Amino acid sequence: MPADAAMPISVVIERRASDNQWQDHVWRPIGVLPHAALEPGKLLASGEGFEHYQAGTLELELFRRETEGYLTNLSQTPPVVFVVLRRNDSGEGLEYEPFLVTACPYEAMGYTAGGDEIVEGVPMPPEILAWVGEFVAQYHVDEPFLKRKNKKHRDDYGGKRPQTAHEEVPRE
Repeated sequence: MPADAAMPISVVIERRASDNQWQDHVWRPIGVLPHAALEPGKLLASGEGFEHYQAGTLELELFRRETEGYLTNLSQTPPVVFVVLRRNDSGEGLEYEPFLVTACPYEAMGYTAGGDEIVEGVPMPPEILAWVGEFVAQYHVDEPFLKRKNKKHRDDYGGKRPQTAHEEVPRE
């Protein structure tokens, strides 16, 4: 299904030294840059125990049917862009690479179940915040809550309940 709106954004990830005996470093997304040029693997900053990389550029896609999720995200303080990172097994480039960026918390939640991906929200830059807000204002339609009505139970036994194995059969 094609997106109703899309914006290229670059994902910035961090490689930080770890005190864990089983792994010497950890990866996590730390930010996004709207309309950034594609320079995957570019070192942006480094310091004692950390390195920041531009991991890649993806399309942040918006869909009319997901405006409820965007509205939920925009109501949070602060709103975030959810980034999904997957392990890069090709041996080239960074150890993790961005797989998906989304403004919908419900879509991001679907990637947390497997445990193979790193899913985190990063602060939404003002330009993306304004863009998502305009999209929601244009396309969101509140759906009224409709309480489900109880249906009458259909009795397939002519009004008599069948006997179960633990019930005694009445004697005449």
